[in-house]
Amino acid sequence: MITKKTPRLDLHGEEVALVYALVNEFINDNYKIGNKEIIVIHGKSTNILTKEVHKVLKENRLVQDFHLNNWNVGETIINLK
Repeated sequence: MITKKTPRLDLHGEEVALVYALVNEFINDNYKIGNKEIIVIHGKSTNILTKEVHKVLKENRLVQDFHLNNWNVGETIINLK
């Protein structure tokens, strides 16, 4: 269940080249401390960051599944294993 305390990574203003490292580090850190649900904020303007984030999530073995937030398509909700 998403709450105010759900960990979030905000990628607004970041370069696409950094997305891989930032997202994987965020996932690894949250997996280690036992968080099962996290959010990556990528914005909704050009979808460049969205596509890159989703590419990284598909490749990460710690990700169980992910989907765009129905209430805010500028966020992706991620469920960890």
